[in-house]
Order: sequence, then C-alpha cells, then structure tokens
Amino acid sequence: MSTKDGAAVRLALDAIEEAPLASTLKGLPAGAEGRPLRALGAMGLSVLAGDLPLPVAVLKDSALTHNARWMRGFTERAGVSLAPHGKTTMAPQLFQRQFDEGAWGMTAATASHVRSYRRFGVPRVLLANQLLGAADLELVFRELEADEDFDFYALVDSAAGLDLLRRAVAARGLKRPLQVLLEVGTPGGRTGVRSVEEGLALGRLIRAAAPAIALRGVEAFEGVYSGDDTARVELGALTMVETVAALARAGCAEDWFAPGEVLLTAGGSALFDIAARTLAAVDAGGSGHRLRVVLRSGCYLSHDSLQYERMQDRLRQRAGAVWGEGPGLRNAIEVWAQVQSVPEPGRAICTAGKRDLSYDACLPQPLWWYRAGQHEAPRMAPADWAVTKLNDQHAFVDAQGDGALPLQVGDLIAFGVGHPCTTFDKWPLLYLVDDAYRVTGGVRTFF
Repeated sequence: MSTKDGAAVRLALDAIEEAPLASTLKGLPAGAEGRPLRALGAMGLSVLAGDLPLPVAVLKDSALTHNARWMRGFTERAGVSLAPHGKTTMAPQLFQRQFDEGAWGMTAATASHVRSYRRFGVPRVLLANQLLGAADLELVFRELEADEDFDFYALVDSAAGLDLLRRAVAARGLKRPLQVLLEVGTPGGRTGVRSVEEGLALGRLIRAAAPAIALRGVEAFEGVYSGDDTARVELGALTMVETVAALARAGCAEDWFAPGEVLLTAGGSALFDIAARTLAAVDAGGSGHRLRVVLRSGCYLSHDSLQYERMQDRLRQRAGAVWGEGPGLRNAIEVWAQVQSVPEPGRAICTAGKRDLSYDACLPQPLWWYRAGQHEAPRMAPADWAVTKLNDQHAFVDAQGDGALPLQVGDLIAFGVGHPCTTFDKWPLLYLVDDAYRVTGGVRTFF
C-alpha cells in the first residue's frame, strides 16, 4: 500500500508493543503481569499446556497470513482496492498486516474510530457513516488541521446532512475542502438515498456546495441485504451496487466530482465479489476522471467458522476466475474454555459465555476437544456436539439426539464463532498462536 507520496505505511505500534501488560487484562497469566506485550512470544506459553487462564481468545497466525495474502490476490485479479473496515478488530497490529498486503486505507464507523486510527498513524480513513454532531465534527476537524496529508472521506445522504456539513466547515474556517461520498441506500434499509432520482438531486446539491464540500465519489453498503433467501439477497445487493454505478456515470457526465480520483465503494464481507465485478465495469466516459473501486471488507482477515464460512462456497461460485486457485479464507479466531461441570448425560458446562463469544448472528460451535495426558493434539469435535445456550459466563454443550458426550471436567474445548466482530470487542488482548497453540505474540484491541 502506498500513501499519496508513495511511502509504505508503517503504523506507530511501539506504544502498544512496549506498554506493560496490566494485571486487569482478561486472559493474562500471572507471570505476564507488567511485561511488555512484545515479550509474550518468548515466554514459552501454550494453550494446551494450561499456561493461560481460561477462557482465552486466540488468533492462528498461519490463517491470518493466508487470509491477508488471499485478499490481496483477489483484489489484484479484480482490479480493485481495499480499505478494510477496522471496526471488525480495532487492532492496529492487524491493520499493519492489512497495509503490508496492499490496503489502500482503512474504513471507520464513528468519529471516535477516526481518532483512534490517527493515534497510530493511519494515513487515509473512509468514515462509512454520516458526520453530524458538534463533538464528532470537532474530532475530525482537529485531525484534518493537524496533518495536511490526512486523507479523509465522510458520507452524505440528504440535503439536511449536507447543509449541516457546509455550515460547520464555514464556521470552522477549514482551510481545505471536506471530502464526501454520496451514499446509496435502499427502501426499508439503513442510511442512503432511496433511488437514482434522489441521488441525482443530491449529487447536484453537493456539487453546488463546492469548494467547501468536495464530492469525491459514491458509496453503498450492500450488506444490508441478508437472510437465507440467497436469490433475494443477491438481487438486492446487485441492484444497490448498480445504483452506485448509475450515479457515478451521471456524476462524471454532469461534472459533479472534485479533481482527483472518483471513488466507487461498497463491498462488505459477504458480497464483495458482486461489488467488485459491477463497479470495476463502470466507465467514466469522456469525463477524464480516473475511477477507483474500493472494497471495505473487514471480517476477511480472521474469517470465522460459521456465518462467513457458510457463505464462502456461494462466493466462490459467483466469483469464478477472480477467486483464484487453492483454498479460500480460513478461520483464524477461536475461544478456548474448560469443561467445568458434566451435570447430566449428554451435557457439559464450559467456562465461556456471552461475555466471551459472538452470539448476535448465531450461537458458537465446538471446534476442537483436548484432554491433557490423553490427546497428543486437539481432536475435531463431533458434528453432533452443539452449543444450545449461553449465559454470561457459561456455554451449554449438548450432544444432539442420543449421541454420547465423552467430556470430563478439566477438558479443553475450542469454540468457533459467527460474525467475528462481536468476539473481538470482548477481548482487549488476543493471543497469536502457531498451529500447535504455542503463543507467539499478542494483539491488543481498542474498542
């Protein structure tokens, strides 16, 4: 990845890696208290040896490396750029991996995210949201004034929102234009104009707000379409992305856009191939504008073992040759817990719950089972084991039907999750591990 001056992005990670680890950190062993984060990998810690207090969240280093490289290959074959949604992990150390594999920038969801990104030196941020309140505007304006090279974009979806930004820029006396993207939505969905006609009217208004406001492209989030009806989801997503394309073509024809690249951006973690294929085909006509398609997938780096994994076969079918060869994304995130009670036949109670595991999209699932002194390596959990309920700190693992559950108190269970965002936000520290679950480092999050 290159910044505007062509220099590779190196984030300011020393403050994270050299800070002493506080004893209040969830999942921190006693022997690591007060040590710097960068020392974790040299302590000889192992999940399977019982060196970490459970539950604990881990990231498989080999899977992270594979996923980052896979996405770089996909975007290169598709001819698009990537600004990963940092809210998935809020982990600058993982941001660095994404920049190392060619990320064009980072996507944020809130003004507070923007400030956090800037503290670690992220040079380009796309705020995939409206910028409204006085305190939020203050956060962003300060960053723009502190660094003339900070490349920032926000969304606009209404005349009211545009007027708010125009007045705020004027009152501040901002010395450069505030860059915005016209946001496309869908009836009944989230934010964004509801039709091409609304988009045309808003695009013309934003053009008229120049030079204080600079229209730099068109945006959508097609992930508002979800559910089990694959045909409905894919058609809805395609229709939304085609609206982005139509407005981009209209904007080029009517000269809405400020000098520089015109950004066409969409592409969450489930349907990014649809966004890539549709937007990469847009032609700027004779306008002279150079178009850049930017995907904003966030979950690809860790992937998961449920929600996005189930979608991957369909993504592979849609993507065709752009998918590439070899395996797709791999699950990198697991939460390990211990069996603490086997109160009835066919049921085990484990030491992880809603405070530790994603459960907004689907319940977690047992992935691995390990018994110290009996197993040389973790065994794959049988398909008939399922998490049937979560309490705050407990997971109920049941054998479905009449299946046996040979678990004992003290056994270790690794849980896979769906929608990794809401597992990351429960852990201020996740451990990097090798494929034998030896700790090689740690990752801090900043939610």
